[in-house]
Amino acid sequence: MALSIWEILAVFAAGLGAGTINTIVGSGTLITFPVLLATGLPPVTATVSNALGLIPGSISGAIGYRKELAGQRRRILKLSAGAAIGGLTGATLLLALPSTAFETIVPVLVALALVLVILQPRISKAVQRRREHTGATPRTDGGPLLFTGLTLASVYGGYFTAAQGIIYLSLMGMLVDDTIQRLNAVKNVLAAVVNTIAALFFLFVADFDWTAVVLIAVGSAIGGQIGAKVGRRLSPTVLRCLIVAVGTVAIVQLLLR
Repeated sequence: MALSIWEILAVFAAGLGAGTINTIVGSGTLITFPVLLATGLPPVTATVSNALGLIPGSISGAIGYRKELAGQRRRILKLSAGAAIGGLTGATLLLALPSTAFETIVPVLVALALVLVILQPRISKAVQRRREHTGATPRTDGGPLLFTGLTLASVYGGYFTAAQGIIYLSLMGMLVDDTIQRLNAVKNVLAAVVNTIAALFFLFVADFDWTAVVLIAVGSAIGGQIGAKVGRRLSPTVLRCLIVAVGTVAIVQLLLR
């Protein structure tokens, strides 16, 4: 599909913003997805094009957080296996379900993602208070519960990537004792795994809009580096408000289609 110059700039800017936000918090798809829909792409085509386009951004963000990844090889390998399984399952479900079901489910998924974004600070504080009260010993591995939770979250990520990073951080924050920056670095790797697995699957069975893919890929790769550099300086509240605002627009747009 031919894009106007303004649509090209909008998709590139969306990719840039998504790459930045995905690296810092997650939920960048809540920016790119509504923009792709606004250009006239069908929801499924927009989703698969978005998944492929965001791979460079996820990799870029992971590279930007490489210092925080030090010493986490075992944790990353274990959780990446679950992410790969979940991502492939989610991608399969995306194409197996009828398009009408997809269009019905997506607004619900986006709404749930926004609820997670809004509640994340309260969840983190509640978990921290519980740890201080119980005097629990530090946990470096979330065990079967974390592996299962992240695998299920990756099914969602392979189906529709919005807010999967928020889900990852929430699960790891509750089940692993480590700094948020180190967990965020793991989140970027897991997102890259899910996006890559899903996109490789889509390459053989789905239709892409390659103009959109390239624009998002370039924008998200740049955004990944920006996010890694400025992530610690930006207010989480400001980012959360931006995500909620854009996500609300996405829901309204989907419901009006």
